[in-house]
Amino acid sequence: MTHQREVILDEMGKYKGHPTADALYERIKKKLPRISLATVYRNLEILSEAGMIRKLEISGRQKRFDRQLEHHHHICCVQCHRIDNLKVETVSPEAAAEIGYRISGCRIEFFGICPDCQKKNERKQQQGDMGGGTACKINGHNGYSINARQRKVLQALDSGSCACARDIAAAVALEPAQVSCQLTALKKKGLVASPARCHYELTAAGKDLL
Repeated sequence: MTHQREVILDEMGKYKGHPTADALYERIKKKLPRISLATVYRNLEILSEAGMIRKLEISGRQKRFDRQLEHHHHICCVQCHRIDNLKVETVSPEAAAEIGYRISGCRIEFFGICPDCQKKNERKQQQGDMGGGTACKINGHNGYSINARQRKVLQALDSGSCACARDIAAAVALEPAQVSCQLTALKKKGLVASPARCHYELTAAGKDLL
């Protein structure tokens, strides 16, 4: 246990939530001005391997770290990317055992829209209604405005399973860069999720909109 690792653990204990290495670095360099970001990354990996912290690898997102060691799951907001702890019942290993696997661990990822983002969406909708704007109504959900390209992207995802930006671009006759921009906007609105790196699928809100 080096002094650097003690400082990292101390800052993690003070941090509310699940910090990235970059966020911790901004705090740690106030106490250790000569420390580098690479050193923070390396020490976080060492502490994770030693079982003193948990490393969270949310699909398609920057790694985050958790000081709480007891077993629990996490939920990620698809708009602001906030991560919260989530307690769920134990997952049965029977399905894996049936095909010959011996379970060594599991990771369940939940996605949704956090309370803060829901309030922001409601305020935006109210402002749009007061200004006479036209928002596409999602059945039972907050309203969103989407353009023609974004609707094409949603329709392409609705026609198949999880797809990458290049597949979607071919389906809607747009450049991959254009599709990536639309996907980013749709993810912020909670209409599209990224369950695997560089792959996308409709959320429940996206399906409702269509």
